[in-house]
Amino acid sequence: MIKRISLGLLIVALSTSCVSKKIFNDLESKYADLKKENRSISDENADLLKTKSQLELERDGLNKELAKVKSEREKLQADYAALNKKMDVLKDSYAALEKNSSESLKANMAKNRELLEQLGAKEKALALEQEQLNKNNQRLKELEDMIAAKEASMRKLKETLSKALNGFEGKGLTVEQKNGKVYVSMENKLLFSSGSWAVGSEGKKAVVEVGKVLGDNPDIAVLIEGHTDDVPYGGSGPIADNWDLSTKRATAIVAILGENKLVNKQNLTAAGRGEFSPLASNASAEGKAKNRRIEIILTPRLDEIAEMLKDIN
Repeated sequence: MIKRISLGLLIVALSTSCVSKKIFNDLESKYADLKKENRSISDENADLLKTKSQLELERDGLNKELAKVKSEREKLQADYAALNKKMDVLKDSYAALEKNSSESLKANMAKNRELLEQLGAKEKALALEQEQLNKNNQRLKELEDMIAAKEASMRKLKETLSKALNGFEGKGLTVEQKNGKVYVSMENKLLFSSGSWAVGSEGKKAVVEVGKVLGDNPDIAVLIEGHTDDVPYGGSGPIADNWDLSTKRATAIVAILGENKLVNKQNLTAAGRGEFSPLASNASAEGKAKNRRIEIILTPRLDEIAEMLKDIN
């Protein structure tokens, strides 16, 4: 019996010991969590204190700036009040002089009136000039915005052309933007056979892609320039010289662009430059190849800008 009681007490003791350890572990875990949360709150509190300090510095700076502005405003108000006071004194003096004047004083007053009238006229003229200046400044701002919009439009046009002509990279075709214009340059090896102004199939594909982009931009002025190297034209038939050949080549490009019904033909201009506007020296074969080219020069319409410039005095 005693052994059974002892065994029972031992089991109870062991059971009690197990529960206490679990509670201890739970408390220990909660304590660790609380410590972690405390560190997080401390870090957050430090950040908030740092932010508070920064905001206080900014507030102090703004208060100083506000005080400076208030001081300047008060000074201007004081100056204005002083000027008004002087004006009132002058008016009173003028009234007194006018009331008690002799003939000479009347003459002086008449002169003063004349001077005041002249001053008033000058003030009006200055006000008109200031008004015109304000209008011009507004016009200049509008002009700057319009020019910036044109530049952005040409950048987008250049990107569109580069994307459309991506398949012709390395075949003598380049697209670049400069001086507010977009230049599409195609070497003759992509477009023409030697001495010919008939556009080859590969070159026509490139020109057709350009036409698609122009069809989506009907307000762009397009100049197509034909260029040659300095080797004299040696063929026969209707061509007289390099200048004539370059013109026919430019016209051939215009004809292909004009096949696109969306392209405004009034915006197309063909020009032959012959060998007189080279990109490189004609002393080497590589230089000659670069000089034999078609340049398609895209220019935004500047009518609105020109009209605005007329209105600025």
